[in-house]
Amino acid sequence: MRTNKKIILSALLLAMLIILSRFLSISTPVLKISFAFVPTMLCAVWLGPKWTVLLNVLGDIIGATLFPTGSFFIGYTISTAISGFIYGILLYKKESNSYSNLQFIIRLIISSTLVAVIVNMGLNTLWTSITTGSAFIVLLGTRFVKQLIMIPIHVVVIAFLERILRNPFDKYIRSQND
Repeated sequence: MRTNKKIILSALLLAMLIILSRFLSISTPVLKISFAFVPTMLCAVWLGPKWTVLLNVLGDIIGATLFPTGSFFIGYTISTAISGFIYGILLYKKESNSYSNLQFIIRLIISSTLVAVIVNMGLNTLWTSITTGSAFIVLLGTRFVKQLIMIPIHVVVIAFLERILRNPFDKYIRSQND
């Protein structure tokens, strides 16, 4: 895939990421529910870890600058970069038939679980504890329940979207007919 296609695709995914995370999400001081994982995971499948980390970092910085929901904290930017890296390493399909549907589902489950445990329950709970002054263990309980609910949602939504978007992506984006 040519670089100009990657830039255009990542710009569209970046716009989706900002809209989904800043405008179409439910936020409380200690918990946030959104579908911002969709552009991140699609970027990971289509463009790989470098582009996904870049997408997540830019999405966090641009979103926090233009549409702040609180004070900026670099810890959340680090968390989003780590989650983009995990998704990118495990989900990237260099070729359209890099691995089977079952292997993709297994990779989705593993990556979603790793991000849920390491980033969402670990790092983000730590950052929230630091920024709000709440006890880490107290925050961990609500975040644990949220992650148990969200992991299957991540897997089902991305498996469904990737399957639906695979043919158009291969035909119009991945093709060498420019």
